[in-house]
Amino acid sequence: MIEIENLSKAFRDFWAVTDINLRVEAGQVLALLGPNGAGKTTTVRMLTTILRPTRGTARLAGYDILMQPEKVRAAVGVLTEGHGLYPRMTADEYLDFFARAYRLAPGERKQRIDELLSFFGLAEARRKQVGQFSKGMRQKLALARALLHKPPVLLLDEPTSAMDPASARLVRDAILELRSMERAIIVCTHNLTEAEEIADQIAIINHGKIILQGSPQQLKMALQDTVRFRIRFAAALNGNTPSLVKGAELLEQGEDWLVYQTAQPHRVNPALIQHFTQQGLPILTIEEQVCTLEEVYLRAVEVKS
Repeated sequence: MIEIENLSKAFRDFWAVTDINLRVEAGQVLALLGPNGAGKTTTVRMLTTILRPTRGTARLAGYDILMQPEKVRAAVGVLTEGHGLYPRMTADEYLDFFARAYRLAPGERKQRIDELLSFFGLAEARRKQVGQFSKGMRQKLALARALLHKPPVLLLDEPTSAMDPASARLVRDAILELRSMERAIIVCTHNLTEAEEIADQIAIINHGKIILQGSPQQLKMALQDTVRFRIRFAAALNGNTPSLVKGAELLEQGEDWLVYQTAQPHRVNPALIQHFTQQGLPILTIEEQVCTLEEVYLRAVEVKS
């Protein structure tokens, strides 16, 4: 579990992070979204005890970042933006070095290294120097390092950055599998589609503050003043624009469909269906169109800027 309470960091007169409050249960993934400079990296550095908060605190896997920093570091697997890879080491040597640092027994070290290299498709490159790896291969090796000691908490910064679609899919599947194994995971990402796919919760941070938080569905509804609907008719409209009832606004129209929005769907929708029927326009389907996570994100950042 991850519990963050009023976490804040100031650099002289500049507050990079202000009063962050988040809770991630075991078995959950939280996606932390925000523009560059929003405070994501500073937050992760405080959670990993690299930076000391100006005020507030956090507990990871039951350990306090201020009072128990060594236990926090032992309980957390981290993928940072700068991987810290050693180019002259082979993949085997690199993972063995960190497995020893985590004090894994010799038999367990070999087993974990074999498992992770195989899982990330790096087994055939295990004796190559890391400096010869592609950017995507380096990303996968850094992820393997973060998972070596089977940590109960994962903090992943852009985990699929620079990966081809197949490798990115592998990593997303791995995150979902790790969630089912009851780890608490925070993923910092700019990939909104990825965030929506893997996250139970999403928090949007801007100027060091959480400006919006909830499930993907809750966020999509949070900034919607109106609801959009798409109606498909049983016959073509032949270029004619049907009239709408009061409270409905036409947004788009096609050959046999239209999209409208309304702030009062419970009142407008029944009246509109009756209205179209009276016009001789039988309806095949009517479906709500929830706004995309990208729309929510861009509007949230714009509104709160």
